[in-house]
Amino acid sequence: MIAEAGLAALWLATGFALMQVMLAWGAAKGAVQGTGEVVLKALRRVAILQGLLALTAFGLLIALFVQSDMSVKLVVENSHSMKPLIYKIAGAWGNHEGSMLLWVTVLASAGAGVALFEKRLPQGTLAATLGAQAAIAIGFYAFLAFASNPFVRVSPAPLDGRGLNPLLQDPGLAFHPPTLYLGYVGLSVAFSFAVGALLMRDVGPAFARAMRPWVLGAWIFLTIGITAGSYWAYYELGWGGWWFWDPVENASLMPWLAATALLHSVTVLATRDGLRAWTVMLAVVAFSMSMIGTFLVRSGILVSVHAFAVDPTRGGFILALLGIYIGGALALFGARIGTVKQGATFELVSREGALVLNNLLLTVILGVVFIGTLYPLVAQAAGVQLSIGAPFFEKSAVPVGLALVAATACGPLLKWRRDQWNTLFGKLLAPVGVGGIAFALVFALGGARWMPALALGLAAGLAVASVLPLVRRNLRRTPLHIYGMVVAHLGIAVSIAGMAADSAFKTERLAAISVGQNVTVGPYRVELLEVRPVVGDNWSAVEAHLKASRTGDEPLDLFPQQRFFANPPTNTNEAAIATLFDGQLYTVIGQGDGQGRWQLRLWWKPFVTLIWLGGALIALGGLLALVGRVRRERRAETEE
Repeated sequence: MIAEAGLAALWLATGFALMQVMLAWGAAKGAVQGTGEVVLKALRRVAILQGLLALTAFGLLIALFVQSDMSVKLVVENSHSMKPLIYKIAGAWGNHEGSMLLWVTVLASAGAGVALFEKRLPQGTLAATLGAQAAIAIGFYAFLAFASNPFVRVSPAPLDGRGLNPLLQDPGLAFHPPTLYLGYVGLSVAFSFAVGALLMRDVGPAFARAMRPWVLGAWIFLTIGITAGSYWAYYELGWGGWWFWDPVENASLMPWLAATALLHSVTVLATRDGLRAWTVMLAVVAFSMSMIGTFLVRSGILVSVHAFAVDPTRGGFILALLGIYIGGALALFGARIGTVKQGATFELVSREGALVLNNLLLTVILGVVFIGTLYPLVAQAAGVQLSIGAPFFEKSAVPVGLALVAATACGPLLKWRRDQWNTLFGKLLAPVGVGGIAFALVFALGGARWMPALALGLAAGLAVASVLPLVRRNLRRTPLHIYGMVVAHLGIAVSIAGMAADSAFKTERLAAISVGQNVTVGPYRVELLEVRPVVGDNWSAVEAHLKASRTGDEPLDLFPQQRFFANPPTNTNEAAIATLFDGQLYTVIGQGDGQGRWQLRLWWKPFVTLIWLGGALIALGGLLALVGRVRRERRAETEE
């Protein structure tokens, strides 16, 4: 009965979502007439109930996977009774239906969170916001009920399931989708805030202050999800890279770029009452990118290395939802833009000016990624087959990204409203000096190409500029959100340094050698000691024993594998990676030639770990900023 209970919970949640829309209309109308508090109270409770029911449905789906209930089609197709518990649980969202249920669960839970915690918005705007959130949920409940039901039974029930895709049987990827979805769907709250503010003609600093924590929260989870996904692809797919510009990867990068722009824009609106219309538009664009990403990942219209993510039969439904929500929001924006008053003005040389430049550059990069991802689809519709790969993105987006780094360094050093060029130049002397020295040293002594050397120089300059806002401050009285900004910008510098170092100095070696022979890569000499069969919990493998040594260090033992999973039948490469203070040695074993020789792919990747360390710092900076902002606003409410 668990499956039936889960489906019943979904239908009840759908009913409450419909009720939520009607109550929102009543509460918003009552707000205009000076009444409606009772209706608003009921609206809050219904939104919370809807969230609880969605959580119940998702919890029951997990229970079906944990119990290995093979009478449920989704469990049969994505699980196996012999799998470790963690992968039974992860199997609940490692497929199309389960991931869409997770999507709508996060959506409904976010709406419940707004109903529970949001106390600052006027009644009408809050009601309209909750109504918009419920309207989005209704579409996805309908998608689950009519096109993607996760609780369908199968009869007769098989003895066991087909197993989870082995690529997903990894601790990192078990938690990657929920993290990413928290970011994706968290942006739905910003979208609903924007729709609510447009409907009630209430775009201003109060609306921005209410929306900012939700944007920050979504941005933090997106950052964690993208960083974790990048590292998973790096070590699990065995190709030695950390970003493929794959459509699925781009699907998460696009909302992150839009959310980053929105995060800066909403700060200007909340702090200085500027960029009103632009902030609302970015809120719509950010959620649009989440929807487009969901469509790309779940429709199967684009070829992806993430082959497990595609479903070519249900993309039309998601496309229709995308058209309704995004088209409706843009139509509303067009109809109400005339009612959005112009905010406060500012000089070109000011922090607002730098943030606008930041927004424009982020938008350009977003446009490049958007076009590069969708153009093959448009061309295919016209009968032309083509693909766009890493060279396009790197040649078009990287130069703009480097300009963005320079703008990021300047912004925090400027005053609000108005500043002077000569003052800015004076503050930039130290960052420019350090960056210039770093560029010259890397270019002249390291033998790097000019672009990676420039990136390393800019990273060094940004690192210095990031900490300058703390100079001459009383550090004990410095607000926590300032520390958050410093740490996040420092994280960007660290990540860029890792990317540039990997691009400039990595070395790769492909060799076919026999046991007892060796090959060199970077500063290491790698010897093949043995190739042997091994067996795991639900796989068997061919494992190589490598010994890597370099002058002055202890030898390293590495054990790359070629694994075979029986359920479902799949071969995977399990790279063996040694992490050192100055980089990683990355090894992969390939096929044997039947004459005693084995293929080996080896990389020496200097300072590549800085990429993910920087990602962690960026997320930490966002968390510090979120805690600082929430504490400050609660303190202000208490004082009032």
